[in-house]
Amino acid sequence: MPLALYRKYRPTTFDDLIGQDIIVRILKEAARQDRIAHAYLLSGPRGTGKTSTARLIAKIANCKKREEDKEFKKKAEPCNICDACKAIDTNSALDVIEIDAASNRGIDEMRSLKEHVRVAPSTLKNKVFIIDEAHMLTKEAANALLKTLEEPPEYVIIILATTEIEKIPATIGSRTQKFRFRHVPLQKIAGKLEKIAQTEKIKISKEALELIASQAEGSFRDAESLLDQMTAIAGSEITVEEIENTLGTIGFKKVAELAGALLESDLDRAITLLHDIQDEGHNIVGLTKDLITYLRRVAIMKHTPQIKEKLAQELMQDHLTQIETHAALFTDKHLTLLKSLIVAYGQMRYSDFPIIPLEIAVIENTK
Repeated sequence: MPLALYRKYRPTTFDDLIGQDIIVRILKEAARQDRIAHAYLLSGPRGTGKTSTARLIAKIANCKKREEDKEFKKKAEPCNICDACKAIDTNSALDVIEIDAASNRGIDEMRSLKEHVRVAPSTLKNKVFIIDEAHMLTKEAANALLKTLEEPPEYVIIILATTEIEKIPATIGSRTQKFRFRHVPLQKIAGKLEKIAQTEKIKISKEALELIASQAEGSFRDAESLLDQMTAIAGSEITVEEIENTLGTIGFKKVAELAGALLESDLDRAITLLHDIQDEGHNIVGLTKDLITYLRRVAIMKHTPQIKEKLAQELMQDHLTQIETHAALFTDKHLTLLKSLIVAYGQMRYSDFPIIPLEIAVIENTK
């Protein structure tokens, strides 16, 4: 059975971790100096590399080539060819234990972990416990973990990963080295997807790649899963139209066209475009979200032109040019339009007739 793309292209070295340069630099320096900590807390949005980083730390701590070759050790990377690295990559390393705190969140599970901690590693040099979704641990379970975090055996490394660091007790955070993963820019996600597409011989345009990347909302894993899904449906040639039809999403071109009609106060064209999009079966709530995002970028470009460099990381050049063109049309009255669309979006999500709040917002602000 073929591996899913997000598993096949999981980072195998620190240099593969895209968009987390500061974290990579710190961990690589720690690896060079043999100063791997006994406990880490990795936090940030989903799909940004937290679990992959945890596995890389596990490989660094157990890589046999690093232990035997001093010159290689200076690279601060796992070799990915020794038995330890291979076992961790294939999830067959008995001494690297991954725990899903969402389903193993009670005090009994943490007591069991404490018992496992006392047992020396069976095949590897160090025993690594990776606790995913750590914010789901109960208060009692978190308290049971404290002593283990504070004074683990020298052969134990505990790595906690979470998307909601604010729910992690301060008593746990103070006993770990903390790393906050950043939201990954759209262009970097699209760039990785492009490399995967080239390797897998998938024919897909940059606009289609950007559409997939935008739907992933900063998550490499989600983006790779969506590309995998589209490959299964459309084969080795994927178009923007196929992505729109399959995912119910709307491409940049249609959103920009609708935004242009609103900015030019062309009510007839705006309503016609809106109904054409609905007739094509697209998600109207999703359209409204995309339209708000688009107009927000236009507004920022209008009032803060220097933001262009930042937006260039999120958009293709022709899309950025289109936003610049629309920024020239943006006036203060369009801020009211943007506010109305935000209100409409909140109403649409719970309405049996989602298009009505959107139509009202459009009519009231396009006269």
